[in-house]
Amino acid sequence: MFKLKDTLTNNMNIKITTNKLNFYYGDVQALFDITLEFYQNTITALIGPSGCGKSTFLRTLNRMNDVIEKTRVKGSVIVDGIDIYNSKIDVVDLRKRVGMVFQKSNPFPKSIYENVAFGPKIHGIKSKALLDEIVEKSLVKAGLWGEVKDRLNKSALSLSGGQQQRLCIARALAVEPEILLMDEPASALDPKATAHIENLILDLSKDYTIIIVTHNMQQAARVSDYTAFFYEGSVVEYDTTEKIFTNPSQKKTEEYITGRFG
Repeated sequence: MFKLKDTLTNNMNIKITTNKLNFYYGDVQALFDITLEFYQNTITALIGPSGCGKSTFLRTLNRMNDVIEKTRVKGSVIVDGIDIYNSKIDVVDLRKRVGMVFQKSNPFPKSIYENVAFGPKIHGIKSKALLDEIVEKSLVKAGLWGEVKDRLNKSALSLSGGQQQRLCIARALAVEPEILLMDEPASALDPKATAHIENLILDLSKDYTIIIVTHNMQQAARVSDYTAFFYEGSVVEYDTTEKIFTNPSQKKTEEYITGRFG
């Protein structure tokens, strides 16, 4: 069980709690008794070798795994005091509040404007003036407005890889989430675009609670406040990023951080 209680967290609001969370793909168990707390307006990195359960865990936080057949969950995921696996939960509304950005940028084959306006339209916003305001605000927050404001009607597919990923972040922001889940958001990008995304993540944490899966140890150290080390479906260690990277409590964590496996 990993619940951080130190001078850093005493005055912080808990945004998400997972309690003895177990997850199964059919008969295969992928997550084992994950109990973690995530704090409002912080960045938490999930690290660990491929296949250790990081992305599976991330997808449990907005029920994205629901679309996969023969999966099941035991335990609870509490967001703002509400168990999101309660049968009465509106999953569409949940995913509005808990947005997700995937490893590979996936803009729709539509204009830049329509990509960002898509979510608000789905949620019932029809006013052109309001949509214009949302699109601009979201693109500004994603650090993309200055680059695309004069070509909003151009295809999103005409953007560079880094721009497409920032567009996907803008699309997630357009429905006003409170939490952003990011699954390797910079893994397919060059160093310059990666730096842009990392700076954006740091800036966004002022307004959002961010959880990021990354294989890049340097990236985790640069952008996150907290780090959870996953191994074979379990959490080995969870602490401040500084502690994890400078003085880990578990030998397995130290071995992974120093590159002895993974």
